[in-house]
Amino acid sequence: MTRPSSTLKIANLQFRRGSRVVLDAIDLQLQTGEVTAVLGPNGAGKSTLLSCIAGLLRPERGAIELDGTSLFSLPAMQRARRIAFLPQTPEIAWAVDVQTLVGLGRIPFHGLSSDEEDRAAVARAMAKTEVAQWADRAVTTLSGGERARVLLARVLAGESDWILADEPFTGLDPSHQFEAAELLRSIADHGGGVILTIHDLTLAARIADRVVILDGGRVVADGPPQAALTPQILRDVYNIDAQWLTDDTGATPPLIAIHGRAARG
Repeated sequence: MTRPSSTLKIANLQFRRGSRVVLDAIDLQLQTGEVTAVLGPNGAGKSTLLSCIAGLLRPERGAIELDGTSLFSLPAMQRARRIAFLPQTPEIAWAVDVQTLVGLGRIPFHGLSSDEEDRAAVARAMAKTEVAQWADRAVTTLSGGERARVLLARVLAGESDWILADEPFTGLDPSHQFEAAELLRSIADHGGGVILTIHDLTLAARIADRVVILDGGRVVADGPPQAALTPQILRDVYNIDAQWLTDDTGATPPLIAIHGRAARG
């Protein structure tokens, strides 16, 4: 069943670390039903932006609204039910088994859902990420890529309106990268909202409806992949020469061919 639509509105957002402006005058309006890929070089402000949208960092200036309500006026548990966050470097502090860790994604629903509903949500998340075979294994015994899939399952178990994922494909082999990408794509196709940071330009072009490029804490491009990831923007932001490779039918997923570093004029 398709979910009701939801909107995240970000207006004039600014965030500082000390004297350094990390995010500067960010204005975005994001909709469920879409995958939004946030790109940019290291230090551009991508992870900080996701942490602000998740409510984990409070900006110095500006507003974030979820369906017309200030994000920071919502109680933390209510916010967590609406927005699930997968950080870039999540810590696993103890040798908990996989099923228990995935079940932590249901904490925001404590007292609101039955045990049966929680177990069903955990089972669905584990099946989608293909981690059910490790249900009784300690997470600390898994490889980095296997842990990444388990942590994605924990986020999916919340069945939130919004999923924020900071570099969710790190550590996954190419096959599981595509599987995770298609899974996030499917969530958006069924009415959820997905916002992710990513460095792989081709993978972003393949799954995203919208690409937002940050550079120096500011939005320098925002639009469909081919409008945002132009050769000129890639040259300006990443200092690379690149071009789109597509066929005339559109049947083959697009590729972005990187020819090397751009010549400095």
